[in-house]
Amino acid sequence: MTKGRIAGAALLALVLLFALLGPAVVPGDPYAQTLTKALSGPEAAAPFGYDHLGRSLWHRLAHALRLSPLIAAAAVLTAGAAGLALGGLASARGGWIDRGLTLFADSLLALPGLLMVLIALSIAPATAAGFWTGLSLILWVEFFRLTRATGRAVLASPAVAASRLLGFGPGYILRRHLWPEIAPVFLTAAAFGAATAIMGIAALGFVSVGMRAPTPELGLMMVELLPYWREAPHALLTPVAATFALLLGLVLLAGGRQA
Repeated sequence: MTKGRIAGAALLALVLLFALLGPAVVPGDPYAQTLTKALSGPEAAAPFGYDHLGRSLWHRLAHALRLSPLIAAAAVLTAGAAGLALGGLASARGGWIDRGLTLFADSLLALPGLLMVLIALSIAPATAAGFWTGLSLILWVEFFRLTRATGRAVLASPAVAASRLLGFGPGYILRRHLWPEIAPVFLTAAAFGAATAIMGIAALGFVSVGMRAPTPELGLMMVELLPYWREAPHALLTPVAATFALLLGLVLLAGGRQA
């Protein structure tokens, strides 16, 4: 593994450890309000201080860092599975199936990505299911294109022809021939896809289209704290720094260079 990817994995591990273990280290409620402590600084019960409603930023951030990566991971897994299955089908069958699936994928690419999420959110407003559906519809196209492009070359190779002559089925060919070739770029696309999903969730939360208050969500936390940046810049910087660390870790993990 390259140094960049090691750094990305370490940064992601730190962020996720905080999300999972932070509330256990400092017990508390992300929804509890103490208005007398609004925008006050760090203390033992709230190491990152308090927001404008006197809620602990430590506990709200920990819950937000569970929500966004969980939705992103679910969307990437769904999109990856769909892209792998449909891309493999298109490259194996060819003909009108290949042309139809490629036309459908290209048609989705013509639509703005966030529009797909907004359509899904109009059906299931302010829910994790709405984000998951919309993000999956965006991300599967990239996995489909990668699988189709790689699959056409792999399935035409002499090694696959020999496997077919020996009577091995599609499952063996996928496991033995296609997946080893596509796995490196597939996993890189998954990391970039997760980063795209997290940015999309935060962007919609920042314009008050995503999750609704009082749900702890990175973009929603930013928009809530933005009016108070002069009085308590540390409060606004908390979700900003967490989002940056999460995205940086994913980008390094996806594109780390050789030393």
